[in-house]
Amino acid sequence: MSLKFTHLVLFLSFAIPAGAPARDMGGDIPYQHVIQATETCHSCHERSQVDEFNSKMASDCEECHTSGESGPIVRVADVKTEKKAYNDPYLNGMDVAPPPSATAGMSVPMYYAETRIGQEPHRMVLIPAGKFQRGTNNRLPDEGPQYTAETKAFWMDKYEVTNLQYKQFIDATNRKSPGHFRNRTYPQGKVDHPVVFVSWFDAHDYCVWAGKRLPTDIEWEKAARGADDDRYFPWGDDFDATRLNSPVRWKTLKMDGDTTPVGAFEGGKSPYGLYDMSGNVWEWTDSWYTQYPGNNWPSENYGEQYKVLKGGSWFDCSYYQCGVSAPVFNRSYFKQNIKNSSFGFRCAKDAN
Repeated sequence: MSLKFTHLVLFLSFAIPAGAPARDMGGDIPYQHVIQATETCHSCHERSQVDEFNSKMASDCEECHTSGESGPIVRVADVKTEKKAYNDPYLNGMDVAPPPSATAGMSVPMYYAETRIGQEPHRMVLIPAGKFQRGTNNRLPDEGPQYTAETKAFWMDKYEVTNLQYKQFIDATNRKSPGHFRNRTYPQGKVDHPVVFVSWFDAHDYCVWAGKRLPTDIEWEKAARGADDDRYFPWGDDFDATRLNSPVRWKTLKMDGDTTPVGAFEGGKSPYGLYDMSGNVWEWTDSWYTQYPGNNWPSENYGEQYKVLKGGSWFDCSYYQCGVSAPVFNRSYFKQNIKNSSFGFRCAKDAN
């Protein structure tokens, strides 16, 4: 979910399809859907953020979703390339083979009671110093032009921060619990699911509490993409619905969808062995939404207004040009206080 939205009215009329039976999800825990699936902004945002919504005025949405331009909120670039043609399975109407089941490609059940990850902050993977190809020339105007970026060595969490891990943080600091928690604990069966309904401030403060920090968007993209090529996804160039928790996956299965346990998709790992760098939850970064070197596309949203999120999520943001199949170069941007059912995070750390 990003500001790459072609027409606000389309989003407001969108409704999530009916749910799936628990037996399709794997495990013994009943299927739980953490969001209120309505035909309003509540599909993405907490009710406390959007108590009332007037579809004629749309003023409540403009805080996050306006660019100050007339017509469509953000223009969509023409896809022109001689090298590669990026194909989004939803936007381009590709036929995607549906997974044989909701847990296809997963190494664990959808829901379970006991953690396999643990409650301590995640183990980290060392990302070496060096150059890589950032962005793309093939899709949306704020995703390019592609250029050679460089990072110092840094550490990155192997997994997204889980509900159980975040509970340790709120218990230790007496911080307010996320919106999907009840009695200060996570939903049954979601012990290892990524924590959601966290703002940028929540993510930042957890990382500091854990002795870490949020990654920059450049670091995040390198950790997802690797340094050897300009691949579209952590595993390569070809989209595969069994490698990630993506809206395409749920759409082809005709299910609502939900988060999945972190590290469930072995086939979706990045070149450095990081999990869920595509799909599951959007991940907050420490970076402001700014244009890339050589980018001449104008936007009033650039600057120190919005923080960048990377990676895409499980939620169907099909009326946004947000990349429902979550290529590594995709990015979203929101104000720091926004929380919803598809925003999470992982932490990074300097190598020193």
